[in-house]
Amino acid sequence: MSDQLIRRNPCQVKGASTVHTPERPTATVQEVYALADAVQPRYRTLVLMAGFLGLRWGELIGLHQRDIDLDHAAVRVRRSVAELGNGQREIKAPKSAAGKRTVSIPGVIVQDIREHLKRYAEPGADGRVFIGAKGATPRRNHFNRLWHKACREAGIKGLHFHDLRHTGNTLAASTGASTRELMSRMGHSTARAALIYQHASADRERLIADALSGLVEKGRKGTAGPKGHARDTAG
Repeated sequence: MSDQLIRRNPCQVKGASTVHTPERPTATVQEVYALADAVQPRYRTLVLMAGFLGLRWGELIGLHQRDIDLDHAAVRVRRSVAELGNGQREIKAPKSAAGKRTVSIPGVIVQDIREHLKRYAEPGADGRVFIGAKGATPRRNHFNRLWHKACREAGIKGLHFHDLRHTGNTLAASTGASTRELMSRMGHSTARAALIYQHASADRERLIADALSGLVEKGRKGTAGPKGHARDTAG
């Protein structure tokens, strides 16, 4: 193209540069707790941390005790466990520098994490935070069976474990966090994903405002007198 023999790129596909991300469901706070209470007790905190910190499965399974600082309510994400097609597992660093991050823990689940570390985690600073009943690193396919069972018991349909990450990110966006803050918390090096969550949060805020408007209008009509004047309720 630099010699101008071809003025336009012939390899153009309409819409090829646009990435469409299918919307996944998110859980409510009550549903996260319902699932945490329904799953095996040793995985209760795994569900809470996924739902309220927005960490990925591999990041959660890769945590060691030294990565969790309960005094400052923070989790340091330094590695991730990936399951390969041949069944082997690989411990690796996050895909990008942004993936290596520190995520603040909501104070409401600090005690849950503290109790989990005492009861279920492998001892010592190098001890794994999440291990199976026989001391092995949990496998996704085994946990998925436990997850589906918990979903049935909680009466929740169509929710994948990874949807808890979406839940955590959506909750973070609903607090009014900036794009940069969301990028940092989520471990993304670009703003694209953060903007998606902010957009979803803005849409939800609009729905809330519209619902509130309806309640206000209903309340105003309820307090109007027979001639449209507000009733005197002081007497």
